Amino acid sequence: MNPPAPASPIPSTEVMMMPQPRIAYQLYSARQETARDLPAVLRTLKEQGYDGVEFAGFHGHSAENIAGLLAESGLAVASSHVSLAELRQDAHAVIAFHQRIGCPYIAIPYLADEDRPGQPGFARLIAHIYRLGHLCREAGIQLLYHNHDFEFVPVSGMHGLDFLYDAIPADLLQTEIDTCWVRYAGVDPVEYLRKYAGRAPVVHMKDYVGRKGETDSPYQLIGQEGDTKTEPGAFAFRPLGRGIQELPTLVRAAVAAGSKWLVVEQDDSPDMPPLKASAISIAELRKHL
Repeated sequence: MNPPAPASPIPSTEVMMMPQPRIAYQLYSARQETARDLPAVLRTLKEQGYDGVEFAGFHGHSAENIAGLLAESGLAVASSHVSLAELRQDAHAVIAFHQRIGCPYIAIPYLADEDRPGQPGFARLIAHIYRLGHLCREAGIQLLYHNHDFEFVPVSGMHGLDFLYDAIPADLLQTEIDTCWVRYAGVDPVEYLRKYAGRAPVVHMKDYVGRKGETDSPYQLIGQEGDTKTEPGAFAFRPLGRGIQELPTLVRAAVAAGSKWLVVEQDDSPDMPPLKASAISIAELRKHL
């Protein structure tokens, strides 16, 4: 699949008039380190210049402990990825936990095969997300959906991801556009950020090399398809600025879209420790803000 054609430039005056987003780190990127010593990871990220973190599980910590660790580190909670399984089990408990840590966004991070666009469970999924959106809104939390590439299949004449956002009002569901997976699907992430301007409060900034079809499954690299990685093909995640993404254009598009948080995520770091990659990524991202 050929890469998407570049979008037309975003006027610099348009960007200058928008508030600057803050930078967070998706803790899934350093999941082993976070499981071993969350306080140490938070201190390191603060020293590297991050403003906040996006959680992907809490490793047994209570809400009160998480709130204390955030206050001690000086980091804000930007958002939190919560699996559909956990939300289906007890959405009220999940939401209450996030209220106690002051989390403004809960993001649905991933879909099982049967829930994906084009599958029999997709209609049920939409109805469930609609109900979750109401529960979150009543608690003062905004529900987000974090995409991969599998949402870019046709559903009723549009991409499945667009069908989802068209079916659920913006006050109940907003986007968490993952710029890597959008481009990997063959779609221009800049155009997608423009399309959902005002509905894109949190954006995943992620770099990579390679093209679709050049590894057996990229989801093995993110720990979603089996516990053992295959030898990586040409596709691989990279720190920001070391892959094929056009970072300055992406940053301008996110700012113009009104994004409040840019989240650094690198699902797999084969060449260096994750917290070394995180330092490279934030240094590169800061150049463009």
